[in-house]
Amino acid sequence: MSGQRTGWRRALPSWRTMLGTALLFLLIVIGGLIGGYLLVEIPPANSAAKAQSNVYLYSDGSELARDGEVNRQNVHLGQVPQHVQQAVLAAEDRDFYSESAIDPAAMLRAAWNTVTGKGKQSGSTITQQYVKNYYLGQEQTLTRKAKEFFIAIKLDREVSKDNILEGYLNSSYYGRNAYGIQAAAQAYYGRDSQRLTTAQGAYLAALLNAPSAYDITAHPGNRQRVLARWNYVLDGMVEQKWLSPGERAAMRFPVPRPAKTSAGLTGQRGYLVEAVKDYLTDHHILDDNTLRSGGYRITTTLSRRRQNAFVAAVDTRLMDRLDDSREVDRYVRAGGASIDPKSGRVVALYGGIDYAKQYVNGATRSDYQVGSTFKPIVFASAVQHRSTTQDGERITPQTLYDGTNKRMAVSHGRSTGFAPANEDDRSYGPITVTEATDKSVNAVYAQMGIDVGPDKVKDTAVDLGIPAGTPGLASSQGAISLGTATPSVLDMAQVYATLAHHGSLRPYTLVDKVTRSDEEIELPERERTTAVSREAADTTTSILRSVVDGGTGTAAQQAGRPAAGKTGTAEEDKAAWFAGYTPELATVVAVLGQHPESAAQQPLYGAAGLPRVNGGDFPAQIWADYTAAALRGHPVRDFDLHLAEGAESASPSAEPSDSDSPSPGTSDPPAPGPSGTPPVTAPPTNAPTTPPATVPPSPTVPTETPPTTEPTEDFPTVEPGDEEPDWPRRGG
Repeated sequence: MSGQRTGWRRALPSWRTMLGTALLFLLIVIGGLIGGYLLVEIPPANSAAKAQSNVYLYSDGSELARDGEVNRQNVHLGQVPQHVQQAVLAAEDRDFYSESAIDPAAMLRAAWNTVTGKGKQSGSTITQQYVKNYYLGQEQTLTRKAKEFFIAIKLDREVSKDNILEGYLNSSYYGRNAYGIQAAAQAYYGRDSQRLTTAQGAYLAALLNAPSAYDITAHPGNRQRVLARWNYVLDGMVEQKWLSPGERAAMRFPVPRPAKTSAGLTGQRGYLVEAVKDYLTDHHILDDNTLRSGGYRITTTLSRRRQNAFVAAVDTRLMDRLDDSREVDRYVRAGGASIDPKSGRVVALYGGIDYAKQYVNGATRSDYQVGSTFKPIVFASAVQHRSTTQDGERITPQTLYDGTNKRMAVSHGRSTGFAPANEDDRSYGPITVTEATDKSVNAVYAQMGIDVGPDKVKDTAVDLGIPAGTPGLASSQGAISLGTATPSVLDMAQVYATLAHHGSLRPYTLVDKVTRSDEEIELPERERTTAVSREAADTTTSILRSVVDGGTGTAAQQAGRPAAGKTGTAEEDKAAWFAGYTPELATVVAVLGQHPESAAQQPLYGAAGLPRVNGGDFPAQIWADYTAAALRGHPVRDFDLHLAEGAESASPSAEPSDSDSPSPGTSDPPAPGPSGTPPVTAPPTNAPTTPPATVPPSPTVPTETPPTTEPTEDFPTVEPGDEEPDWPRRGG
């Protein structure tokens, strides 16, 4: 029989079978769609407008705060200017008026991105988002998505596009507890929606993508992300011919006004709740829309006792010393974060004096340079990578460097164009790494950073816990060693907690448990990783102990515990830091300068009556008071250190630096210079006052002026667009 199949073709189904299977599958799909369309009715509005409170608890189960008061006022579409409507369409759904209620291609693309780990993607049209906001809920389930699909189709057939857009504008969440465009206009600009400008409307439209992250007054460190989203909206309007290029070019970002705080979130409560919300959304535990639906019971990692101790320490050591008669005292802000190194649990945060008065959280903002608190990262990177000096000698605590002021850093015999000043333009000559850390000598760490390699330093910083996208981390090259990056206080607490735990990184958490009704929400795994070797971390700890024992951080001794730490000061004294740890607790404190009206960063010269605020002053004193109270009742533990090969125990420096040593009247005065003389600005003629155990025959980098070649491209003297170098002139 000629029609009979033979060989391998017998194993394959016939074309009739394949066609029949395909038709059957198609019929099932069509039947399912028809059945779903007929069975799913447009429901009444959901209870989102009657959102429940979320309850936030301390780690002991006592109540921290509640939120959930709804701020909503519906308006007709005619009360929203067309340019604001168009801004929303440009941000969320540019083909809204011409497309169907669903976009299958976008939904499949979003599902694929979610499955492949590129983050949750909505893939939803405005109609679908409106259905979710107004008729359904925010839960991420197949049942809810199926209902959303069919309701959107029905709604698109039965309701006009204008009515859907009006409902979307009134039901969307814009942050600041503002539901709907009218509430958002009042919350951000203090005006009715019908008076919004195009620029303002574009910003409110940008908020829809991530309200908690794009509030620029709450998160000034996210400014670049916010501006990028705002520009995306305006460029979309130009693309759709809703805005002329000339009008677009003339627009300037409309800075929103500070947020008003609900009565239940005054004091520290608002900072803590906002930090926890950010943690929940940033770690994809709950998104903004899901969280705002309310009814969640969130147990935080925060200790009520330690939180109160932090507030008391800041009040006693800093806030009680401020005087309204001094203009600069109005600029003073503070931030603090404390982490249990072993568990990664954040046990206390200090955000500011009052969330209702100072809206930006001092613990989580990421817009102030960390200064010399970054230097331990450079040294840890040197030990981790077994780095050597320009002369080929391994970098250890006893390595000699040239601490001459404004000494040009060199790379393989070539000038880098990077010659930062030491504090007060002081020169030190030959000095060990331990002493250079005690005195926070910029010249030494500038050269060390180049010896290690800026890229390796950056990688170590990320491994230790600084977010890779931190402003200034990737772009500063040579200056990275001096702390030009702007991680938050909480980020730096993560770094120092990792050092305290011998180089083992446990990502921090602010949340112990989340429940709703009887359901417990799954929290992400926090896998422990090795950021740096134990020898690298412990050897870094050894030189940081010297900073506390006899360097710029001696005020930390008042904690009455073995401690390691580092002081730091930002460019132009706009911020002063102390980052330190005991074996049980890592804590970072920053005192920040910010103008109360313009929000511009301000120097702290004269604050609280001091000539200038150093890391060894208020930050170290606050750290000591808090640490003593937080660990009261716990046995005193010493560090168990495994030092790298060739690293002797760091010895205390005989002479604290002026850069961050305590100021007169606040703590122990700085020790005199060599031979009892005051600090000098010329290079010292003698060897360091405390010689190392093993002194190399000469400094490991040349003390003479390096070749006057042109700067290399890797280490520009001036950052693009700047008139002055951006490295800090402060030593501490």
